[in-house]
Amino acid sequence: MQKSFAPSAKLTVFIVDDEPEIGQLLREAMSHFDMTGETFSTGSSMLAALTNESPDACIVDLGLPDMEGMALINEIRRISSVPIIVLSARGHSTDRVMGLELGADDYVVKPFDPREVVARIRSILRRSSDRTPARGEVDLARFEDWSYRPSSHCLTSPEGEETFLSTGEATLLEALLRAPKRVLTRDYLLEHGGRDESLDRSIDVRISRLRKKLNRKNEAAHIRTIYGSGYMFATAVTWC
Repeated sequence: MQKSFAPSAKLTVFIVDDEPEIGQLLREAMSHFDMTGETFSTGSSMLAALTNESPDACIVDLGLPDMEGMALINEIRRISSVPIIVLSARGHSTDRVMGLELGADDYVVKPFDPREVVARIRSILRRSSDRTPARGEVDLARFEDWSYRPSSHCLTSPEGEETFLSTGEATLLEALLRAPKRVLTRDYLLEHGGRDESLDRSIDVRISRLRKKLNRKNEAAHIRTIYGSGYMFATAVTWC
């Protein structure tokens, strides 16, 4: 479970990069903002740590010695909704798109300013915290035998299979679920968690990823594209 974001809270960030100086730069920048960085040189060592610890965010380099960074993102997302920021020298738009499709929340290209990375972490955690329901507020959405719990970003299929969403995906899905059968414009959805200033297609990538998670044989699409207007969640939703 993620910690609630607050200026006084001590936050923990996992950093996986095979260049020790990168981790040192990030840890130093984080120390000024009540953050503690824990560094790993391989993807497998970070995954092992995730089985025992729950960091507030993960920073993932794509060029790791033991596994492809994209594969690591996929593995993290199978077990956790922890925010993921990609830190990579690969600046091509296809890499950015792939990172978002696999569940990353942000993408920073090397060389980078450590303070910018810290600012992005804080922004992601703040957005996630702003969505945490107050005590007594309904926190479970049900639709056609599916369920979604915003507090944990957990989407559960009719068969009981759980999938964890990234912060961006979770924010988009909740916006759609809270306005079923209403058309939401792209601008509205961009302002509610789909915006990635480094990638104009971020909203479309995340909508596509949500559709894949919700896709089932012989079922009509839950999220419909209303051409020229935006997107609509086409199924009735009950909050409880």
